Formats: sequence, C-alpha cells, structure tokens
Amino acid sequence: MASKKKVIVTGFEPFGEHKINSSWTAVQELERLGLGDGVDLQVCEVPVEYQAVQSLVPSLWKQHQPQVPALHLHCIYVQCPGLQLVVHVGVSGLATTVTLEQCGHNQGYKRVDNCSFCPASQRCVEHGPDCLDSALDMHEVCKRVNGAAGLGVAVSVSKDAGRYLCDYTYYTSLFLGKGRAAFVHVPPLGKPYSSQDLGRALRAIVLEMLELLRHTEEEEEEKHNHCDHCHHHNHSS
Repeated sequence: MASKKKVIVTGFEPFGEHKINSSWTAVQELERLGLGDGVDLQVCEVPVEYQAVQSLVPSLWKQHQPQVPALHLHCIYVQCPGLQLVVHVGVSGLATTVTLEQCGHNQGYKRVDNCSFCPASQRCVEHGPDCLDSALDMHEVCKRVNGAAGLGVAVSVSKDAGRYLCDYTYYTSLFLGKGRAAFVHVPPLGKPYSSQDLGRALRAIVLEMLELLRHTEEEEEEKHNHCDHCHHHNHSS
C-alpha cells in the first residue's frame, strides 16, 4: 500500500484590525473538508511574530521532511513519500480575490509584529537571495482552479506578499523547502467570501498544486530513466 502524501497548511492568529483572522478560519474549514483518503493533511496556527516563525517553520520542515536529495527550483525529480508540500495562508485587507503568491522576499521587514518586535536586519535569512520563487507555477494553478466549474471563488496571482509576516513566513519556508512551498492570501471574511467559500477554494487550490507536482515528478522521472537507459546502452555497446 502506497504511503499517504503529507501536506501541511498553516494560517495566522489574529492581529491588528483582523480580530478574526480569515486565514486560520479558512484553514480550519479546509481541515473539516479534508483532501481525500490519499492525503494526510496537518494544519497549524502561526503566531504573528517574527521570532516564533523563525523557530516554528524550521520545525515543520525538519519534523516532516523526507530524507531525499535537494529539490531544485522548477526541477522536482524525486518521488518521495512523506511531506509533499507546505502551504501557508494569510489574510490581506486589500484582497478581493483568493491570491496565489509566486515568490517570497528576503528584505524590507520594517513593520513590528504582535510583540512589537522587528528584526534588526529587516531580513529573513542573512546572505539569502533577495527573492525566492515557488517550484509551483502559480499562473498554471490559477488557470486550472478558475477553469473548474462551480467553485464560485475568483483566484488571481501576485508577486508581492507584502513584506510582513506573510512574506517573511513564505520566504523562510521556500528557503528551507527548496521551493516546495506555497502561499495563499485570502480576503477578510465576508469581503466577499464566507469561511465555507474560502475552505472550498483552498481545497481546490491544494489539490491542483499536488496534481501539478505529481505531473512534474512523473516527467522528471521519465527523463531520468531515459538518461539511465542511454547511459547503460552506451556502456554495453
């Protein structure tokens, strides 16, 4: 029997004017819906604190990451049991759609967190690249989800996750997960979507992300097997 794919989805605690954080409400709705029998879904609420993220996100990856070779960005070639994907969800007061973030940024963190703290360096990772892309093509995920009938939730793509805890968490996760992470911004509840709407949208998004990963892995495995065949043929002729 094949081992289940493991997916971790996080949302954030309340902060500022967001007395109820729709990201965590949406993640709890997703947990209720589930991702099917083949996926082990685990959820986690993240504090809106830089120092908490610095310890929590590495612990998620370390606890669940399978022992496999590093996954190159846009080149996922390992069929691995265990952790497939980490999806972080955050709220944006400016959002009117469910927004897929393509990249995370390392610098520019000047806004204080729930503990009135801000990193002195205003960075996520010292000497890290300025920007990291997800291994997932968010435009393709967006196209697939928007093309599905009956979802009733609009999905869009962004390249600016906001230089606050959302962006900070995303970059940290992309750095640790070699690109196998995603970030989804959701609007506040009722503007215009309910928690049920957001939960259904998250479910559709994560399932499409897993399908995209599976397809990429199969292509890379086929390419890898073809190279092995050619190598063996050259040595045996």
